Amino acid sequence: MGRNKQSPIEDLIEITSKLPWWVGVVLALVAYVGLHSVSVSEATAVAQPGKMGELVKQTLFQTLATVGQYLLPFAFLVGAVTSAYGRGKRNKLHEQVANNPERAVLNGMSWKEFETLVGEAFRRKGYSVLEVGGGGADGGVDLVLLKGKESFLVQCKQWKAYKVGVDVVRELYGVMAAKGATGGFVVTSGTYTDDAKAFASGQNVTLIDGKELHALIRGVGVPAASSGQAANTPACPVCQSTMVKRTAKRGANAGNEFWGCSRYPDCKGTRPT
Repeated sequence: MGRNKQSPIEDLIEITSKLPWWVGVVLALVAYVGLHSVSVSEATAVAQPGKMGELVKQTLFQTLATVGQYLLPFAFLVGAVTSAYGRGKRNKLHEQVANNPERAVLNGMSWKEFETLVGEAFRRKGYSVLEVGGGGADGGVDLVLLKGKESFLVQCKQWKAYKVGVDVVRELYGVMAAKGATGGFVVTSGTYTDDAKAFASGQNVTLIDGKELHALIRGVGVPAASSGQAANTPACPVCQSTMVKRTAKRGANAGNEFWGCSRYPDCKGTRPT
């Protein structure tokens, strides 16, 4: 289903709602001060032959500024209030799940709440989270995670009765390759088939099931988009990025596994397994 067409003001409110609430307040103040100064300024053009066009432009600009000095700050403030409300809702949802280890609490929420919960869990692990929503041209990606120069794609599957199959993991891996993402996560309230686990192994895709999601929300372990390892993945000793388990192909250690920085070749940090 296509997205309903919105007015520019509605788009502005939606964009602002995705920013920290205080950013919306600052934008509202800046917009009012800037446009108000324009609305009260005097026209410099004189109604003389050859300057009528300039006078008309200045008058039109002042008229737009007079309206905009109230309209734009209003939109920014509505976005700020929406952002603050959303933040409170995310906190409440996160605490509700953190205090209830039963898997039923995940299955009892709506798909949107599940997506919001997953985003908040990653946000608390230091990622910047962009909620894009699945089902579009992005191949069903629900969240984009940003940390430094790295980006990770997340697909949320609130499947109550079925295991997530390999097709879902393959789809995410294809989008990762197309977009040049560092890694990806598939998060479900249920479990995964053996084929899905086998495909994710070595593909820089992390599979997080309901039990691991609970652990993530409670702060037990930090997931890393590498080889299906959802926890206990070390940070790079050089740049503190997530690490990927690799196998040495040459030299005295050929055939041995080691941890390598996910930013390789930009960073060549390693750790032993």
